[in-house]
Amino acid sequence: MFLKVQKLALTCAVFFLYSVAGAQYTSYKIGPRGDTLNATDHAGLKQGKWVLHVDPLRGEDGYEEEGIFVNDKREGVWRKYTLQGDLLAVENYRYGGKDGLCQYFAPLGGTLVREEHWHAYNPDAPFDTIAIYGTGSNEILGYKVVRAEQYSVKDGDWTYYDENTGMVQRTEKYDRGRLVTKQQQADLSSQPKKNTKPAEVIEYEKKNSHKKKYSVRDGQTSN
Repeated sequence: MFLKVQKLALTCAVFFLYSVAGAQYTSYKIGPRGDTLNATDHAGLKQGKWVLHVDPLRGEDGYEEEGIFVNDKREGVWRKYTLQGDLLAVENYRYGGKDGLCQYFAPLGGTLVREEHWHAYNPDAPFDTIAIYGTGSNEILGYKVVRAEQYSVKDGDWTYYDENTGMVQRTEKYDRGRLVTKQQQADLSSQPKKNTKPAEVIEYEKKNSHKKKYSVRDGQTSN
């Protein structure tokens, strides 16, 4: 009797999940663990967890990817695997584009071969400010405001590793899509650091700079 009740409860729970998913989505799959996969809503947008399968084609190896879609855009951590289940990549997404650290691994052995950093722009923001560079140089001449679109640019450190030894082969540095030369990196590091104090703190220090300073006791007594 107890087993029959358990089976009935499980059947009702599965039916409820299917009903909820059916109300939210026009198409979906139920994974081995009972979770909803590859769901498309009534507007035709991908939602929730997806597993994408790509077959081998014209000499290119096939692969699988898994991650989250929000309104048809990739969001958060995505993982890429060989068809044999070996990890190939761990990528971070925002606004549908790569954002932050992305790591790539060798198909055999799983050793880290490359680390990338990206910056994703928000397509919902109406405008964006970009730099204007001089012809044949990396000098910034000014900035202009453009209508924003969904895209990602290289931004930050890129590191390449030897697949066999794991040693660093070379590094690159990008600033919002622009490759920063070694000389520019040296120039930036030699510049004096800007005052990072909030404006309110700076203003308070100016107003109280003439006042006498008192030492503060820490509660300890001398021997």
